[in-house]
Amino acid sequence: MQEVNYITHLNAVFDQFSKDSRLNPTHISLYVSLFQLWNTNRFVEVFFVNREEVMQYSKIGSKSTYHRCIKELSHWNYIVYYPSHNPFKGSKIKMLKCSPEQACPEHGRGVEGSRQSSESHYPKTRTTSGQALVHYRPKIETSTGQALVPLYKHNKTIENNKTIKKEKINKKESFENLENGNKQPRTVPNQDNLKTTKTKNYNEPL
Repeated sequence: MQEVNYITHLNAVFDQFSKDSRLNPTHISLYVSLFQLWNTNRFVEVFFVNREEVMQYSKIGSKSTYHRCIKELSHWNYIVYYPSHNPFKGSKIKMLKCSPEQACPEHGRGVEGSRQSSESHYPKTRTTSGQALVHYRPKIETSTGQALVPLYKHNKTIENNKTIKKEKINKKESFENLENGNKQPRTVPNQDNLKTTKTKNYNEPL
């Protein structure tokens, strides 16, 4: 069990929070929840956490948001996160001490264990100058924030419009053929029902 001053630690941490522009309310809520669990476990060096319990304390409703924030806190050296890929075993957390005498580790200046933990979650690619590049998930957006529509969806829309136009033409032709079929053609045009002739002899009796 470590000797941790509850108030001194939180004062130092919140002072660091105010200077760190990378954090959002979700990060802070998650850290406070982890700190409370650390306090419950009497400030042991490493303790196990349950994801559902931490999400309930921090009021995080999305698993992806939880994993993203806890990995970022570890990457920024606020904590050390040891993920467990076993569903029956919780992940391990190590809280890094903060105090006026021992400032919170800044980004890139943490203990070796924290740096190794962050490298395991964020693969890096070395450039020719030796600078490490961190890969973040790509965003498919334009400069105005409008999402790009994949090309295959655009082509599919054009094909659907052509199909609808063909169906309308076929329906129109079928309707015209139906109307023409209902009209009965004259079987005997100009039939002389009275059996009259042009050369009638009026001298003959009727």
